[in-house]
Amino acid sequence: MATTLQQVKKKKTWISYTVLFLLPAFILYTMFVIVPTFGSVYLSFTSWDGISNEIRYIGFDNFVEMWHSDRVHNALKNTLILSIVLVVLENAVALALAMLVDQVKWLRNLFRSVFYLPVLLSGIVLGFVWTIILNYNFGVLTQILDKLKLTSLKLDWLGNPNYALISIIIFTIWKASGYYMIIYLAGLQGIPPELSEAASMDGANRWMQFRHITFPLLAGAFTVCMMLSMIGSLKIFDQIAVMTDGGPGFSTETLTYIIYKVGFGELRQGYGTALSLVLFLLILLLSVIQIKVLRNREVQM
Repeated sequence: MATTLQQVKKKKTWISYTVLFLLPAFILYTMFVIVPTFGSVYLSFTSWDGISNEIRYIGFDNFVEMWHSDRVHNALKNTLILSIVLVVLENAVALALAMLVDQVKWLRNLFRSVFYLPVLLSGIVLGFVWTIILNYNFGVLTQILDKLKLTSLKLDWLGNPNYALISIIIFTIWKASGYYMIIYLAGLQGIPPELSEAASMDGANRWMQFRHITFPLLAGAFTVCMMLSMIGSLKIFDQIAVMTDGGPGFSTETLTYIIYKVGFGELRQGYGTALSLVLFLLILLLSVIQIKVLRNREVQM
């Protein structure tokens, strides 16, 4: 009986210390995440301008306006295009780089660092650099083409609506692929080389080894990279802000950028918060679907 009481006291003491240990983090999380989240839900039903003390409740007017807004429809279309293209190309490039670095015998760490370097640098700074490179009038690319007498190949990458979104995609792939490369590289280094050697002895070529051995064993890394890539592409902002400012026209506006422009540029915090809520629900829905599909794929493999 005495032993049981001592065990109960020890358990209560352990629980008390655990609560005390977690309490500061819980308080901070509540103050900076939970409360602002519920506050944002409330503000999405108001016409608050973000400055005045007057917060007028307007019901679902923000969402009705959003539903009928061609600008929002265009931003949603651009967001989905960016998400689909970036998820596919970022992971394809990252996996190719990982397999390339994994095969390198000399200076492997150097190649890994070179490919990862863009991830470490500020997106704003790199955006300015790429703006200088792609500028139609005085850009580095334009000057190189002029020197080579290839002026017919000059394109207004950032000023033409047909190429502006492509420029954003190319820049984002270049900047982000190194991050996913590291994850794929860790997965590749966890695959026993004996499997590929045995398959090679049985007559399997490189493609067959990749399809039946490497790719299935990278299912976990593939799931992580696909999820991170999708969430990152849905929240893309800094490169658009620096390189195109949502233009020309509205050709490169995304949901995150229109939230910024409406909330801070047009002083419509209520409407911007409503857009933020829609973006949150979109990310949540796509994340749940993607996790379910990719987890099922892992099980099948």
